[in-house]
Amino acid sequence: MDKEIQALKQRVYEQNIALASYGLAVLTWGNVSGVCREKGIMAIKPSGVPYAEMKADDMVLVSLESGEVIDSEYRPSSDTPTHLYMYRAFPKIGGAVHTHSLYAVAWAQAGKSIPAFGTTHADAFYGDVPVTRALTKDEVEQAYEANTGKVIAETFSKLDYEAIPAVLVKNHGPFTWGPTPEKAVENAVTLEFVARAASETLRVNAQTERVDSYLLDKHYFRKHGKNAYYGQKKK
Repeated sequence: MDKEIQALKQRVYEQNIALASYGLAVLTWGNVSGVCREKGIMAIKPSGVPYAEMKADDMVLVSLESGEVIDSEYRPSSDTPTHLYMYRAFPKIGGAVHTHSLYAVAWAQAGKSIPAFGTTHADAFYGDVPVTRALTKDEVEQAYEANTGKVIAETFSKLDYEAIPAVLVKNHGPFTWGPTPEKAVENAVTLEFVARAASETLRVNAQTERVDSYLLDKHYFRKHGKNAYYGQKKK
């Protein structure tokens, strides 16, 4: 197998294991994918296989263009059409994650965006984490997973998917993404934390207002963009 694709399978495997180790994947609920855009191939977790039993070679390769499985004995994650839709709609992402993490799911089930209440949120997401509209009966019954990707893309028709690399699908749960599978998992970890923090904030004070825009700007842009200064310079 091509060394680049084998390396992609290894990275995707490691990030699926990381997802479970962070406590974001209960049982087999959750998946991480990664993409090699040059070769038009996505790697994703196999459907329903327990994390403890998976190996890197079990990651399923799928054509980014056609969605067809490439040389695997396993079926890919049932969320594969959603991942494919996101890769096609968001051309700058290289990794995507879906979980059923507790607090993010609670916000999705409530049909509420997660407000940007403070600097922890602003460090990763430049504004509220949005919630999609509900899928229609026809969308659920016809190409449900692909239509999940469709409503995610619709939600970001007027939003910056790089500045807010996360979404809540109403009545379902969270999806995150990033330039790499590793960053997509990091964003999933951060999303669950800010979802929990927002829940606790409203429990303490139900009238809490969103963070001031100047403070949100400060915290987001000190970590993102050309003038970022957080952390060490890359060699």
